[in-house]
Amino acid sequence: MTALTTSSALSESNAREEICRVGKSLFDRGYVHATAGNISVRLEHGFLITPTDACLGFLDPAKLSLLDVHGHHVSGDAPSKTIALHKRIYEAAVAFDAETHCVIHTHSTHCVGLTLAHKNFQNETRSSFASAQELLPAITPYFVMKVGHVPVIDYHRPGAVEAAEAVAQTITRYGEQGTPVRAVMLSRLGPNVWHHSPASAMAVLEELEETAKLVYLATGPITPLTPKQIQELRETFDAKW
Repeated sequence: MTALTTSSALSESNAREEICRVGKSLFDRGYVHATAGNISVRLEHGFLITPTDACLGFLDPAKLSLLDVHGHHVSGDAPSKTIALHKRIYEAAVAFDAETHCVIHTHSTHCVGLTLAHKNFQNETRSSFASAQELLPAITPYFVMKVGHVPVIDYHRPGAVEAAEAVAQTITRYGEQGTPVRAVMLSRLGPNVWHHSPASAMAVLEELEETAKLVYLATGPITPLTPKQIQELRETFDAKW
């Protein structure tokens, strides 16, 4: 496990507060519901993750699960079963961004909806671009700049090792192609996003879910950005599309 040595790494106490703050913000605004979703932060000495079956709107900093660098439970309530997936995301993502510190998983409504009806969507003019390989095309500049490609991972039961391996392999494949990703979509479950901090990961999640929502709100055909427009975003904003 690569230790965090950059100045952007959160202390454990700050990470506990940020996880709870971000969890409540996501819950209050409807990005998560009930006990769905989880948040983790990678520390120099291990991981913090929200407990199993916890509601992100009512987290207690002292009860967050602390694990060592190998993923063994050290203190706090029992960890979410998704820690294995989070560990694999960190291991794969730090190869392309060493400051990857936070992973957020939600069951965001519009993102999940897109994976439930790909075949139906392909028959609708407003979403004829639907793809089984990626959740969305480049339909807005901020989706390209702040989110990027979102590969769709075939359905596996929650917590399945196969899903974690598929996600890690996908992160590596995209990164080696020169288009590193900050999000993947677990079919029928929800997105996993990652970034340098809970706040920045939340921003990725928000942009992703709001872009998916646009698909449902559109009343006519949706035309993706042109290659020229995407290239302009690469050159101007270093977009990783």
